[in-house]
Amino acid sequence: MTRQPARDNSGVALYRHEAIAAVLQVRESLSVLVSERPREPFDGHPALPSGPVEIDEQIGDSVLRHLNRRTNLKSVAYLEQLDTRSDPFRDPAQRTIGTSYLGLIPSEQETDLPDNAYWLPVSKLKDMAFDHADIVNYAVERLRGKLSYTNIAFALAPDEFTIAGLRAIYTAALGHDVAPTNLQRVLTRRGQLEKLPKKTTAGSKGGRPAQLYRFAVHELVVTDPFAVLRPES
Repeated sequence: MTRQPARDNSGVALYRHEAIAAVLQVRESLSVLVSERPREPFDGHPALPSGPVEIDEQIGDSVLRHLNRRTNLKSVAYLEQLDTRSDPFRDPAQRTIGTSYLGLIPSEQETDLPDNAYWLPVSKLKDMAFDHADIVNYAVERLRGKLSYTNIAFALAPDEFTIAGLRAIYTAALGHDVAPTNLQRVLTRRGQLEKLPKKTTAGSKGGRPAQLYRFAVHELVVTDPFAVLRPES
């Protein structure tokens, strides 16, 4: 039986609206930022940073506020609204509308997290609070789609990188291998890469210094609306 939300004097239903953040980063693998819930419902389960939208703020501002409050993360390189979830029973405690966001941060950005927050590999999602596992899966699906036809990888990559390093980021984010020569050719043809006037320094094991690159544009651009980055054959 559907729970009856509180109503104002004119009979309009009053209920909670929360902002939810699925923040992804390529670490050893593609991972999502979570924190351990300290109370019921779902006590001890990993949950995405979330919280109520205040009456005087926009939802995008709210999601950043809760990211900072729950995980100490003050900013992201890219933020995009995913969807709004309205299942009356998504929160066992009360009627709650949830608007979710995809956030991305560069692979080499350090995060100073509180004790109850950590990075969870997206390949190991299980027993998350509420519908948060579904939100993470949708965020990963959105990211993987846009890696093919936009320059969204600018938000996952460091300021400077080698082609081998960029390939590792694409491979982790897509969940399948990508040929480095094909990746460089595609991104260069689309005007996404800028060749820097420097190379890496030789490591302790020797080897030739590698050319350094950076993304030409650091805001989302659709570069090829029909492209798909397929697994290496």
